[in-house]
Order: sequence, then structure tokens, then C-alpha cells
Amino acid sequence: MSTEYGADQIQILEGLEAVRKRPGMYIGSTSARGLHHLVYEIVDNSVDEALAGFCDEIIVTINKDNSVTVEDNGRGIPVGINHKAGIPAVEVVFTILHAGGKFGGGGYKVSGGLHGVGASVVNALSDWLEVTIYQEGKVYKQRYERGKACNSLQVTGDCDPDKTGTTVTFQPDGAIFQETTVFEFDVLKQRLREMAFLTKNLKIVLCDNRIVNEETGEEKPLVKKFHYEGGIREFVTYLNKSKTPLYDTVLYFEGTKDNVYVEVAMQHNDSYTESAYSFVNNINTPEGGTHLAGFRNAITKTFNDYARTNKLLKDSEPNLAGEDIREGITAIVSVKIEDPQFEGQTKQKLGNSEARGAVDSVVSEQLTYFLEQNPGVAKTICEKSILAQRARDAARKARDLTRRKTALEGMALPGKLADCSDKDPKNCEIYIVEGDSAGGSAKTARSRATQAILPLRGKILNVEKARLDKIYANAEIKAMITAFGTGIHDDFDINKLRYHKIIIMTDADVDGAHISTLMLTFLYRFMPELIKGGFVYLAQPPLYKLEKNKKVWYAYSDEELNTILNEVGRDQSNRIQRYKGLGEMDAEQLWETTMDPERRVLLRVTMDEETESEVDLTFTTLMGDKVEPRREFIEENAKFVKNLDI
Repeated sequence: MSTEYGADQIQILEGLEAVRKRPGMYIGSTSARGLHHLVYEIVDNSVDEALAGFCDEIIVTINKDNSVTVEDNGRGIPVGINHKAGIPAVEVVFTILHAGGKFGGGGYKVSGGLHGVGASVVNALSDWLEVTIYQEGKVYKQRYERGKACNSLQVTGDCDPDKTGTTVTFQPDGAIFQETTVFEFDVLKQRLREMAFLTKNLKIVLCDNRIVNEETGEEKPLVKKFHYEGGIREFVTYLNKSKTPLYDTVLYFEGTKDNVYVEVAMQHNDSYTESAYSFVNNINTPEGGTHLAGFRNAITKTFNDYARTNKLLKDSEPNLAGEDIREGITAIVSVKIEDPQFEGQTKQKLGNSEARGAVDSVVSEQLTYFLEQNPGVAKTICEKSILAQRARDAARKARDLTRRKTALEGMALPGKLADCSDKDPKNCEIYIVEGDSAGGSAKTARSRATQAILPLRGKILNVEKARLDKIYANAEIKAMITAFGTGIHDDFDINKLRYHKIIIMTDADVDGAHISTLMLTFLYRFMPELIKGGFVYLAQPPLYKLEKNKKVWYAYSDEELNTILNEVGRDQSNRIQRYKGLGEMDAEQLWETTMDPERRVLLRVTMDEETESEVDLTFTTLMGDKVEPRREFIEENAKFVKNLDI
């Protein structure tokens, strides 16, 4: 192998080669997430046309061969010759990086696609891409393969002079997306629904042509339409559907200041968590930024002023904290800016300083008017905030108490925790086990060096329905917080985590599933960083044990049991045991099947920031108070259920 490093070893990647060489740099990853990102890039361009006021319908179709077609009725990508490049503008857009109509002003006022890489990146990472443009009564077509034009732009026919728009069809390249090239309807549905909420009056249709009726063999496309005249107001109503709103109206504020167009919708509900989502030019900013800071500042200031003026807060009482006012709020903050500055390439956090001032001033002014005109609503919100403040004080005292105790006792770990001897968190794992009997077997079975066991008695508290002070007082939850070592809320520090694998081990029955859901609800609401960091796992205990001729097999599903039986033969000498719970296994079996790192099956719990609003909705639907949405959810998803213990 040559180790020479001279002038000729410096490679220059021409045109779109760079994208094919390092796709992750442009679309984040080449996993399923990156694959769906291709669709968003093309749809973003169509949405930009809608934001500019030229397009009101986008149709996204997943074709039978798993290619995707995106068509809009905007102005159509220009077909004239771009003088600088000497080729039609559409070819420039699809074959040259950093080319787009969003740099020089004039073409677009605001846009989501900013780097001018969207269309060309999709083209570079596709096996083939075809674009059709309708303009001035003519139909133009061009085909590309792996980013290179196969022919020049051709006129293929005539159309109605009033018809304009662009249709793009592409097939992702399997050589790049090795993990999967299959688009998931539900993933696209979430994102497109979000886009339709954020652009009022834009109609987005998602159509899946891959679905075939098993009995008749007929195709029956699945079609979902998203069209919301109320825009983000309807978004708030949608997110609140599993909660009980405290008042009927969804507060809506809009205005323009310093060239920033601000739209905010908000409504309080009876839950105890804040759900605020922020967007810039229709792009989700999961880490917030200046626009969210402006919104928080405005509501804290306005509510405190109102509560003081109207004597809802006594002079001796302290001001309401922002988190008290935001308890149970669902809010969407959406801003449109000509030149958004993001912190980081991934557009996760807005950095424009003018956005803060603009959101603050629009919300403060319009919220003040609203509260004065609706004293009933204002009073309801203030009362809820004051209750939240008291609960927070009680929780703080409870927390301080536990801290004080531990300072004297030298950080005592919960009594029932059987800790491991290794002190390096990377090697350590903690099993959270339901019930003392399974806990006993697990303690005997474990590898003492690296596996800790924390048995929980019964079902833990449903944190979705409880306030902080009640949560802190719960012994099981306290035991978990102390065992993990990270602290919670403001004190949370991921570096203090004592175990890099938190494994929830429950019975493979309905009760077990309920306990693991309660656990995940607690972790999602109080320590989401553990889930985002990939530290949380679910253990998979086996469902069956098969004995034959002194040999033993374990099966983790009905399918697996069938496969084993087909291999060893079905006769009288088979002894099959169905495990109802972990308590039925002795320590040796538990180690073999569920705890031995060499042989066990673990499922990692993951969470994608882009779908956070949907995750939130699922938790509130399943764990909240309202029965109706939960019933609908169960009816919709019942067809996916397996292993019910009936």
C-alpha cells in the first residue's frame, strides 16, 4: 500500500460527486430518516411556492415501484436559459449544488430551502429522476440518472395555457440507501400534516399506490388529505384532542415587526406538561431559539402584569415563574423571516436576534388586549398558574428534604437496590424489575460485577395525571431517581448517570406491558435525554420453553416457536411451557434467556426529534384522562396487536 501524500493526493470532487461520496453531510444520514428527507426536500420547494402565494395544492404519491412523485400547481421551475451556466434554469437547479432562487432576493421573500442544495441533492442520490414542467401552454420534460442529465430539456406536448406547476418523480438509489429504500406512509403523513397546518389554506394530498387488496388482487390506493383553513389554530386543537382545554378559544396572534412575520397559537389544558413547538419558514426547530425565547418572555411578563393589576397575586406573593404559566400549555410559534440564521447546519435552533423582539412585541400587545376582553379566561389561566407555583414550592421542599438527608447520610442508595461492583457507568446496567419475586430470581441470576437490580412493588404512579409534589412523594419514583443518579429537571446531568443501560424487565403479559408504559411515560416526561441518548432498553423475556430429549429451546414469539417445532418435529415427547411471568423462571433460566449479554434480546427505545409532537400526542392519548381519544386510538391500532393474554 502506498503511503505517499503529495499534491496529487488532494482530490477535487466535481459537481454532485461530493454528495454521493458523503451523503450524510447533506441529508443527515442514509438510514430511513435520510430516505424520507429526500421527499421533504422536494416538498419544501413546493411549499416555498405556496408561501410566495403561487401554489395551493401539492400531491405526493408513493408509486408501486417505491419511487415518489411530488406535483404542485406553482409557477413551475423556470425553463429559460440561465446565462451564467448556459443551460436551462431547471437543469441548473437539479445538477449544480448551491443553486437556487433563495439567495438573491427577488424570487422568494421567505423560504424553507436555504442552502440551495435540496433538489440537486435528491437528484444526486436517486437512481433516476424525472422532472415535468407546465408553463405557457407547453409541457417540458427532462430525465437524469444518478445526477447526470440523460437528455436536454425537451418540449413534449401542449397543455392548457392556464396550467402551471412542476412534477418531480425520483427513485432513491439502493447503493446509497443500503438500509432501506422503502418509504413509510405514516412517517410521511406526520410531516406533511405538520406542513399543511403551518401553511393555512394549502392542500396537501398523500397517496400510497402500493396497497393491494389481498383477496381480489385489486389496487386500492390509500389517500390522506390535509387542508386546514385555520392553519396553526387547528394544529393546537389537533394536539389538544386527548386533553381537556381549560377554555374554548384557541388564542391566535399574528403580526409583522422588523420584517418578521409572526404567528402564534396557544391554549391551556388540564395536563401538567408544556408542549411548545417552534417553526421558522415551516422548518421545525426542535431546540427552539430566539423566537421561542421571545414567546416565553412575552407570556411570563404579560400574565404577571395582569395578575398584579387585577389583584390575583397579592403584593406579598412572588411573581409567577414562566414554567408555572406554561404548565399545561400547547403552543405553536411560527415565524417567517427573509434570511434566517441557524445555529448549526441541521437547522435545529434559530439564532436571529430580531425574531426575539418581534415575537415578544406581537404576543405581548395582542395577549394584553385578549386578557382585558376575556377576564374569565384570564382568571382561569392565572389560577392554574398559582396552583402550579404552590405545587412547585411543595416539590422543591420535598426535593430539598431528600437532598438534605442524603448529604448527612452520604448519598444513600435505595434499600432495595442490589448494586453492581463495577464503578464505570459504561460497563454497568440496571434492571428495573416488577415485583419482589422476580427481583429475587434476578438478584440471584445476575452478574454481580456489572448488573444492578431494582425491584419495584406494583405499578408506579402515572406521571401524566399527577403534579410534581405528588410525583416526588412516590417511593418507587424516588428510588429510580436516586438509583440513576442524574437528578431531574433543572438538576439533570447526564454525566452523573450511573448505568449506561437502563433495562425495563416486565412480564410478557398485559400487566407487564402496562408497567413498562408507565415507566416509559415517567422517563419521557422527566428524563427525555435518557431516551434520546439511547440509554433505555426493554428486555424481551421468552414466551415459551420447549424441552425434547433433554435439550432445551426458548422461543420469544409464536412464529419462533413454530419454526423450532418444524425443525425438531412435532410429537409426543415435546414438552412446551408457556411463561406467564418472570416469577415462573428459576434464576438459571432467567439468566440464560433474559440477562446473559451473549444470548438475550434487548429492544432499544428511541425517539426522533422530528416526530416529537406525535410522540407527545401518543403519550397523552394513552395515559391521559380522556377516554374517547384513547378508544379511537385502540380501535385504529388493534390490528397490529399480537400476544394478547386472553
